[in-house]
Amino acid sequence: MSTRGGAKEIQFYVSEKAGAVSGLLLKPEGARALLLLAHGAGAGMRHRFMEDAAAKLATRGIATLRYQFPYMEKRTKRPDSEGVLTDTVRAAVVAGKKQAGDLPLFAGGKSMGGRMTSLAAAQEPLDKVRGLVFFGFPLHAAGRPGAERGRHLTGIDLPMLFLQGSRDALADLKLLKPLCKQAGKGAELFVVDGGDHSFHMLKSAGRSEEEVLDAIAARAAQWMTQHS
Repeated sequence: MSTRGGAKEIQFYVSEKAGAVSGLLLKPEGARALLLLAHGAGAGMRHRFMEDAAAKLATRGIATLRYQFPYMEKRTKRPDSEGVLTDTVRAAVVAGKKQAGDLPLFAGGKSMGGRMTSLAAAQEPLDKVRGLVFFGFPLHAAGRPGAERGRHLTGIDLPMLFLQGSRDALADLKLLKPLCKQAGKGAELFVVDGGDHSFHMLKSAGRSEEEVLDAIAARAAQWMTQHS
């Protein structure tokens, strides 16, 4: 079944407790890699940012599999437990391998989705995944700077790409930069000057949000191609 933007709707099983969840596969002709893309805490896989990011990546030869966490599938507001969220990431990897074929596989997501992907990778290797891509990594709560939520990053033996806004209230760059340097295989930090956690821009920045998303997608696609 195809949906808006030409994405194909799929389902995959997570666990007896969580059941099955939906996914949206957008696989352009001539794709060079497949990115598993998990959503943030407050919006699902059909959120405008998720759809736009998938479309921008597709024009650059990157296929995406966006997917729901169980609580979003059930249309409840409270996120699942960390265990259920990381189980969903692992189930998405299994589903992604089936859809990827010979394509190199990457994983990540927006905000919470990226962090849960990183926690899953820190707990045990994600089979066939070559790197992690984070669209606004939530290092701490707004107004409460700290690095505890990112300590596990140093134990991940995968390349990582952090796409962050310089005004991100959930990631003080003074705290994130040292973590990137300490990462096992190193990590790259791509900063959007003037962007907030959702990459919204101040009018004074002189760049539209579409231009910013273009830049983010271009860097992510280039990085995944380098690590394929």
